[in-house]
Amino acid sequence: MQTGSESVGNQTPATPPVTGTPSQTRLAATAPGQMRVIKRNGTVVSFEDSKISVAITKAFLAVEGGTAAASSRIHETVAKLTEQVVGTFKRRMPSGGTIHIEDIQDQVELALMRAGEHLIARDYVIYRESRRQARVEKEALSPESEAAAGAINVVGADGNSKPLDIERIRTIVAEACMDLSDVSEAAIIDEALKNLYNGVTEHELSTSLVITARTMIEQEPNYSSAAARLLLDNLRAEGLSFLNVADSATQGDMETYYPQALKSFISRGIELELLAPNLAEYDLDMLGEALLPERDLQFSYLGLQTLYDRYFIHSDETRFELPQLFFMRVAMGLATREEDKNARAIEFYQLLSSFDYMSSTPTLFNSGTLRPQLSSCYLTTVPDDLHGIYGAIQDNAMLSKFAGGLGNDWTPVRALGAYIKGTNGKSQGVVPFLKVVNDTAVAVNQGGKRKGAVCAYLETWHMDIEEFLELRKNTGDDRRRTHDMNTANWVPDLFMKRVFEDGDWTLFSPNDVPDLHDLYGSAFEERYAQYEEQTRNGELKLYKTMKAQALWRKMLGMIFETGHPWITFKDPCNIRSPQQHCGVVHSSNLCTEITLNTSKDEIAVCNLGSVNLPQHIENGELNIDKLRKTVTTAIRMLDNVIDINYYSVETSENSNMKHRPIGLGLMGFQDALYKTDISYASEQAVEFADKSMEAISYFAISASTDLAAERGAYSSYEGSLWSQGIFPIDSLNMLVEQRGSEYISVNQDSSMDWDALRGKVAQQGMRNSNVMAIAPTATIANITGVSQSIEPTYQNLYVKSNLSGEFTVVNPYLVRDLKERGLWDKVMVNDLKYFDGSVQAVDRIPADLKAKYSTAFEIEPRWLVDSASRRQKWIDQAQSLNLYINNASGKKLDVTYRMAWFSGLKTTYYLRSLAATGTEKSTVNTGQLNAVSQQAAEAAPVQPAPVPKACSLDDPDCEACQ
Repeated sequence: MQTGSESVGNQTPATPPVTGTPSQTRLAATAPGQMRVIKRNGTVVSFEDSKISVAITKAFLAVEGGTAAASSRIHETVAKLTEQVVGTFKRRMPSGGTIHIEDIQDQVELALMRAGEHLIARDYVIYRESRRQARVEKEALSPESEAAAGAINVVGADGNSKPLDIERIRTIVAEACMDLSDVSEAAIIDEALKNLYNGVTEHELSTSLVITARTMIEQEPNYSSAAARLLLDNLRAEGLSFLNVADSATQGDMETYYPQALKSFISRGIELELLAPNLAEYDLDMLGEALLPERDLQFSYLGLQTLYDRYFIHSDETRFELPQLFFMRVAMGLATREEDKNARAIEFYQLLSSFDYMSSTPTLFNSGTLRPQLSSCYLTTVPDDLHGIYGAIQDNAMLSKFAGGLGNDWTPVRALGAYIKGTNGKSQGVVPFLKVVNDTAVAVNQGGKRKGAVCAYLETWHMDIEEFLELRKNTGDDRRRTHDMNTANWVPDLFMKRVFEDGDWTLFSPNDVPDLHDLYGSAFEERYAQYEEQTRNGELKLYKTMKAQALWRKMLGMIFETGHPWITFKDPCNIRSPQQHCGVVHSSNLCTEITLNTSKDEIAVCNLGSVNLPQHIENGELNIDKLRKTVTTAIRMLDNVIDINYYSVETSENSNMKHRPIGLGLMGFQDALYKTDISYASEQAVEFADKSMEAISYFAISASTDLAAERGAYSSYEGSLWSQGIFPIDSLNMLVEQRGSEYISVNQDSSMDWDALRGKVAQQGMRNSNVMAIAPTATIANITGVSQSIEPTYQNLYVKSNLSGEFTVVNPYLVRDLKERGLWDKVMVNDLKYFDGSVQAVDRIPADLKAKYSTAFEIEPRWLVDSASRRQKWIDQAQSLNLYINNASGKKLDVTYRMAWFSGLKTTYYLRSLAATGTEKSTVNTGQLNAVSQQAAEAAPVQPAPVPKACSLDDPDCEACQ
């Protein structure tokens, strides 16, 4: 029986553990009137009445059950008992103080006895004793480990040898396992000691603990948190030593050390010319006191290792930036121009360090540094002249140098065979220049932190489109191949209509039809038909006519074979653009979520960040108030990026200052579904996608108009759709009207008070021309430990590869549900390995869990498209939508991409396809796995299967995964 006595001890940490050193015992100090609790492992946490109430309620429910008759009595009794227990301590310590968890539980026990609840008190006592015995067993080292520890000497950084400090190891591991269920301190220490030897270095000792916890992740996901906390010990030793704060520290020391470390970090960073000098102008004492050391404990191992490898400030490969210093540095960089920059820095820090919201990678890399290039995406249009072409390639290099992803519109460049007046010759077309772009992206690799990343866009009517489709092929003339860059089709609605109608399609050279590039909707259709007529009467000589379906099949064939070009749709991007009064959207960006105007005079820039959606799910519901607060602060942070940003190209600065676009997105959509107990492949998931995006959209627009009231509207606001009272939900009508209702099916329902918000915008204007875009969030989702963007779960157990190494990833929600049903064991782990992370073939797993934990390739693509369509109606830009198709065929691809266009989507991203065949699992007896009984699960020895690798999705060289 579990009565909940542990719940009394699971108070929310207010400070890290106290383990007895002078600096740690000071943590027990309390503010006047404040009571705090010392837990068994020395952790000091805030005293919360509600925890006592929950614990007593659990005790009653365990004995009396949750019937309606018992419910009323339990509620009243628990309230009285809680009041008695809390009142006891308030009388004892009217000025505040610290209480041991055992004292609280003693008082609960006494209160139950005094109230005559003897049966419940008896069970409460029995449960406390059983938990005590379990703790003793959990913490006890094996005799072999005790003996081994006494025989090991450790070599320090100074070269001196000293006996292994087993008590410090116990402290570090106890901190790492604090509040984590089903992890064993003794198991980590026992296994780590087996790999140690006399003369081991301090670094090797710490690494052994980390690696030991890592190996246990596949058996229990909570070991990922334990491994991260053990890694923190290495980080603290490295960082604090460099900053001359301490040689080493436990997590409990950090409440003392973090404020000191912040001052030293800013000073050393400025001295080494790694940080901006204006960071020294902050009140560092105030900011140091605002640091929250306990938030170090939130990381998964993958998240913390990623930060360490790629984000933390370093000097000669020594990382001297610790996690909370990192978040504060980013926050300070974003608040430098705020009127009360100290208060705003703390506000921004609290949001980032809570994981409720995360800025994009360039912002995390560069905020607070000497060159704060904080923007994520740059979109350019390449003009049709040699000077302009190589100028655009130079712009690519400069933008890529400081960690920007690029989208290039190549449609204006004349096609192969087109006449060149200046030389009286013929053009070689677009492809040779794209080879140069490809090699430039490889050469200029985003400051050495990420591979250079660029995507070239070409409209479907361009004469070079057929060769463009083949750029990523592994066969053919390698001089006309681009193996390292991305490509995307920019598809007009008219082409899709011709596909549906099985009509003809004509290809042109843009120098013969220059206005098509800037036309869309009905205007494009009319002008295109006129040019087709000119081919028939002989006015246009250079053209090619083919069946639209033939070109469509080739597009689908290439995206299946090579993954490129992606398929994006020109007309919805333009017809629904708020900025159509002052330009044209000629392409999207590297990841197909940005839809901004470009021209020869304007390089579009977008600044990204993402709401962590599962952090806003409480008790199975979306917490609207918390979401409003998060979005409001996030929009302010994104708007600040525009003014602080370092612009390596002048035309990008002019564009960004004029229009001030930002892109607030989301991540962890799949986690949010798990927390609300919804299957991805369901109408409920589609509805949740709709309602959650509506709320984000509403609050984002509201925050931007409030900023306009404070700071002024963006300069090109007048004439925009915003100024006409036309919001993203309203622009859907414009798309239906332009395209024709027979070619589109979209939901236009809403649930919030949009009229009131329209009135507010009419009065105040908008601070930002665009406010929403859903990016892939691959790396920042790793940092925060949630699923990427709007992606379904790839596999429930796999090895993830990226530039930081290989990491075992287990779906913690699945493990939790299997534990609740008594189904999580070693055989289940082996089953998941054998079936590549799928639960569908494991007979023991109930049908409802199979539906809930269906993986990406087990979900019909229509569910991805339906959810994306519901989101798209609220978004003024686009979303990075990967499509997963199992047993892909031409017919499946045809249906899926037609459905994407028909559902009003603006863009699609990667096609993820899975072959019909799989690798043979030679290490496992398949007869044991496919229908294993519970008895067999407990008794039968099973050979371990290899953990499946997510190679195709998480290629370390794939810039979209970084």
